Amino acid sequence: MIIWLFDCLARLPLSALHRLGVVVGWLTYWLSKPYAERLRHNLANALAAGQPHNSPQLGDFGRILRANVGESGKSVLELPWIWRRPLTEVVAGVTHCHGWEHLEAARELGKGVIILTPHFGGFELIGLYVAARLPMTCMYRRPRWEVLDTLMHAGRERGQMKLAPADLGGVRQLLKALKRGEIIGILPDQVPSNGEGEWVPFFDRPAYTMTLIERLMEASAAAVVMCHVERLPSGKGYAMYIAPLSFDATRPVTPQMNAALEAVIRSCPEQYLWSYNRYKVPRGVMPPDTTKES
Repeated sequence: MIIWLFDCLARLPLSALHRLGVVVGWLTYWLSKPYAERLRHNLANALAAGQPHNSPQLGDFGRILRANVGESGKSVLELPWIWRRPLTEVVAGVTHCHGWEHLEAARELGKGVIILTPHFGGFELIGLYVAARLPMTCMYRRPRWEVLDTLMHAGRERGQMKLAPADLGGVRQLLKALKRGEIIGILPDQVPSNGEGEWVPFFDRPAYTMTLIERLMEASAAAVVMCHVERLPSGKGYAMYIAPLSFDATRPVTPQMNAALEAVIRSCPEQYLWSYNRYKVPRGVMPPDTTKES
């Protein structure tokens, strides 16, 4: 039934799916109090982070919130279009790609490339766009529903894409790809499991942040780029942005990585997934020590 629904929705133009997504976004916001509270709280915290009390951005809270509710709904309703439409059509939906030369320059170093992308805009498109041209392996977390896992594999494993599960075997798969000089993709703002992260500030709040990126860099000497996809208005497609990312070797990697993510998100806060429970405490993990901040 779910697969049939996806296929039916995929027949609609992207503009119609985005309009429907706005409706779904507001219905979810009105009907789910925990969802709405988390979205508001995370957005308000991010807008206030590092800003003076009279910052103009703080006055934009209402406008950004309203836009984000709609954009969150679009991120769900565009999935049938991304996963079930022909790959050539989906890739053509990226009407602008800024910075592809940075990815090519990173590949030429021969140590593999790590693409980092936050839960921002049309992030599902990045793997398909790259894998239509180059071999790529992306880490993913298996959903609870088997039918969604089936849809996810069918939608993502196209072109030269391979999926690696978020476990030790998947990490080995990523490392092997890097050692072959290939590209891997990771969502660095995804909350890791116990023992796979550390508490690092993210918009001035402690967030359990994966240390996998640093371990992969140390094991492979891979280059790192940041990539995000911005959703264009009126269903007119997407714009992709790729930028090189370097780290100060004298400082820990994870705080630098979170700061780079913050910079991307601040460029268009309307399209970040603020409803994601980024600050949760994973099972078995000690909560952060906030006494040092008081």
